[in-house]
Amino acid sequence: MAAMDKPVCLIDTASDGKLCVQQSALQVLEQIQQPVVVVAVVGLYRTGKSYLMNRLAGKQTGFALGSTIESKTKGIWMWCVPHPTKPGTTLVLLDTEGLGDVDKGDPKHDTNIFCLAVLLSSTLVYNSRGTIDNRAIEELQYVTELTECIKVKSPDEDADDSNEFVKFFPSFIWAVRDFTLERKIDGKDATENDYLEFALKLKHGAARKVMEYNLPRECIQKFFPSRTCFTFPFPTAPENVSRLERLDPADLSTEFLVVTARFCKFVFDKSEVKKLKDGYTVTGRVLGHLAKTYVDTIASGAVPCLENAVIAMALIENQAAVKEGLEVYQSGMEKLKKSFPLELKVVSSEHQRLSGMATQTFMTRSFRDTDGKHLKSLEEKVNELFDGYLCQNEQASKKRCEDLLSFLSATMNENLKQGIYAKSGGYDLFCKDLEDIVKKYNSQTNKEVKAEAVLKVFLKQKSVDSKAILQADKKLTEKEKKIKEETEKAILLEQEIKAKEEQQRQLLERMEAEKQSNEERMRQMKEKMDEEMRLQREEAERAMDSKLREQAALLEKGFKEKADRMSQEMEEFKRQNAEAESNRAREFAELLENSNKRHEESMAMMMQQHREQMNALQKQMSARPPGGCCIL
Repeated sequence: MAAMDKPVCLIDTASDGKLCVQQSALQVLEQIQQPVVVVAVVGLYRTGKSYLMNRLAGKQTGFALGSTIESKTKGIWMWCVPHPTKPGTTLVLLDTEGLGDVDKGDPKHDTNIFCLAVLLSSTLVYNSRGTIDNRAIEELQYVTELTECIKVKSPDEDADDSNEFVKFFPSFIWAVRDFTLERKIDGKDATENDYLEFALKLKHGAARKVMEYNLPRECIQKFFPSRTCFTFPFPTAPENVSRLERLDPADLSTEFLVVTARFCKFVFDKSEVKKLKDGYTVTGRVLGHLAKTYVDTIASGAVPCLENAVIAMALIENQAAVKEGLEVYQSGMEKLKKSFPLELKVVSSEHQRLSGMATQTFMTRSFRDTDGKHLKSLEEKVNELFDGYLCQNEQASKKRCEDLLSFLSATMNENLKQGIYAKSGGYDLFCKDLEDIVKKYNSQTNKEVKAEAVLKVFLKQKSVDSKAILQADKKLTEKEKKIKEETEKAILLEQEIKAKEEQQRQLLERMEAEKQSNEERMRQMKEKMDEEMRLQREEAERAMDSKLREQAALLEKGFKEKADRMSQEMEEFKRQNAEAESNRAREFAELLENSNKRHEESMAMMMQQHREQMNALQKQMSARPPGGCCIL
């Protein structure tokens, strides 16, 4: 990817007040073929989010910093840089508009921004100041609205699918600025993560207050099982934050710079590559598709649905995967074409290799091609191209053979014009010259795919001259002429048989190539199936571990009724996962079966062609007269 020297706006607010994606940002993402680690920062406005994002980008400036009480960042801004610790990976930083700005007219605007940050990121940094107390947790009210603002399955379904959130929600880092407390719990030193878990523990209270105070805590625990905390024990008040971009690093507190560097390393270590449900790795290009889909859905007034977004993205990616696979195949065959004509086994061998590469290219990019429609499209287009290249190779071979015969028979043609053969004994002279031409031709075309077919046509053409010369040769008796005629017919028949035998050999060679190509395709499909099933199981295991931890926390604090409900949820979760795995296995089995069926149909057509050729060949061979043929 080309390095971005500054951030660009990814999501903005249009003149009608609706969110929209900026095309220039999508063009940047479209160029990123690498997996992406997406770190988004959210939090109240004027808390120094942009400064942290600049430091994560390894820069002193970039994302806009404000010096007034107004929120500086509007919408969501994006900065893509090479990941500092993960080679072959791009770090995508998303700086979001500050939450809680009183100047915003749309009360749902903040919730939409928060939801988009959750949907697009692999790590969500929540930036706050002071301590993690009830007030701080209440300020994170947006997390309680996620079940209403995000759906995993179709929004038309009434079922609560929030239990699925844990499968694709980002890891959560709570960055606490201006932290001045001693980290002690029950008089003992505590880590930052201990402090976060202590603050998030469910607490008893009056019936009404339990709901008010515990709901955000419960949602954070439920939706973000991978959560950590980082505290900054230094004041970063708005007036100080606004000056940071103008200060020389030497003027800043060494301790502050050290802690900021530690924060960056902490984020890099905790952040993983962005993945979708079922473990599909997200590239910059895919992230752009997702951003466009989610934002367009919100702008339409609908609820973003992961399933619908993934289906839409899968269609785009699978179509592109077919195109990429074809480009790999066609590029390689075009290089080979420069060397045409070639032996069939050389062309078939390269076809097999490139066909395998095309399938692998498709497999790498394709996603949720559950019915195998796009893989089938790739197979058909590759085979169509292969037929075309075989035809071009045959044409090149035919031309080379024809040119060679034209060169070798030039003297004979001149003799025909001058009447050299139109005399007594001319027929034997003509046959000797023709025999020499055939010998030289065979010695130079033993690897040409059209050698026998072109020679058959040539001999048939020369038989016209041969008959005329034979009838005019007064040296031969009528009986001898009759014998010569029969011998000539035998020569032509023998050549026709040889041409058909070569055609048959080439058909068998192609059938073997198709068989090997299918075996390689089956191997790749099985490999992809195993990998996708492994990712699906790992995803389910992570979600189940999260639920077990959540249940343990409920039991520890005495929320037995909730814990019991959790047990029922987990049983249902297990059942759904088992059903999903069974469905996926069935889909793959059908995919393999259909692919094999297409191969068998193709082979059956070739076998039918083989039988027809064999029958024709056997009829001609039975008509072959006894004895040999001098020319052949």
